[in-house]
Amino acid sequence: MSNVIYESVRGIQAIPIEDAFLRDRKIFLVGEVNDESCNELIKQLMYMESEDNTLPITLYINSPGGSVGSGLAVYDTIRLMQSPVKAVVTGIAASMGSIILLACEKENRYMLPSSKIMIHDCSWGSRNFGGYKPHEIEQELDQLKDTNARLLKIIAERCGKTLKQVAKVTMHDSYFDSRQAIEFGLVSAVVDDEMFSTINRKGA
Repeated sequence: MSNVIYESVRGIQAIPIEDAFLRDRKIFLVGEVNDESCNELIKQLMYMESEDNTLPITLYINSPGGSVGSGLAVYDTIRLMQSPVKAVVTGIAASMGSIILLACEKENRYMLPSSKIMIHDCSWGSRNFGGYKPHEIEQELDQLKDTNARLLKIIAERCGKTLKQVAKVTMHDSYFDSRQAIEFGLVSAVVDDEMFSTINRKGA
């Protein structure tokens, strides 16, 4: 883990770079969306909200997605906060990574020029149904359909699309480059030199 050198009244201090970014209200979702990564995000978000709910927070996303439940916990937290949260896709925001992106207001959603966004219907992944009875599988399928309907509604509402438009796109893995993402309503802008400097400025 990289450290940053700080000079204070207590002398020279070396602190983890993640702590330095947290001081500046900048946090990262890198890798899988799971209980551990989302719990860490929620704690950081709640801490910054309690410190000052008028200052912006910047969330950098590079995630292939993962757990729907864990991702929705982050989504709900951001939606309930008063602090304005900006999101910047730095590599890929796929599956639940894209849903977390959509928690931010459209004007606060950005992506780097070469980054991608992917949306699709949710699935069971590698779940094993060996030993399940028919009615148990039906119950699981009903829950999957309900969850998928919730995610489609989020995408539709946050992108300004109809459910029919979204369902047509999410039937398969749909990847968006920066131009396509802006057209679909997933983000508002591509980060250029000037915006990059503004976003990364302390207190921005």
